Amino acid sequence: MTAAPRTLRIAAALLLTAGVTSAWAADGQAVYNNNCAMCHIPGLANAPKFGDKAAWAPRVETGRAALLASAIKGKGAMPPKAGNPKLTDDEVAAALDHMLAAVK
Repeated sequence: MTAAPRTLRIAAALLLTAGVTSAWAADGQAVYNNNCAMCHIPGLANAPKFGDKAAWAPRVETGRAALLASAIKGKGAMPPKAGNPKLTDDEVAAALDHMLAAVK
């Protein structure tokens, strides 16, 4: 085997891996945009607004696991899985991570 084909295979694998990582990050944003934004952008029913560090601070203090449990099971006016029972727990987690990244 020559070095060129091996190098091409390694480069292709790296590109595919980067694509998967980017797709995963995009999924969190897409899940947020399609399910969470309608309440979290305007702050409906006291939902903490996207990117509002002060509103998110007490929630962040409870920890990611507690936030994820609330998002999956629902809490207050927020229905389970943002009202979309077709979402997987991983998709809800990705949307949560997207929202948390905006308040770091």
